[in-house]
Amino acid sequence: MNRAEHLRWAKDRANEHADQGDGASAIASLRSDLGKHPDTAGLCDVVDGLMFPLMLGGHLSDPAELRKFIEGFN
Repeated sequence: MNRAEHLRWAKDRANEHADQGDGASAIASLRSDLGKHPDTAGLCDVVDGLMFPLMLGGHLSDPAELRKFIEGFN
């Protein structure tokens, strides 16, 4: 699986959780899946440094907002 395919897979899995209103699982899934590919592992730092604090602050509580954020990963 190339980087783009892996990233799409990780986003899709995270968005399933986001659509169910489970932000914590969406972020945990994304972080875990990104770490499974050498070309996306560096994005784990973004999840740790940005997504977790945003979620804890209530900024990603809306499923649509969380989905938009997840889709922004490149």
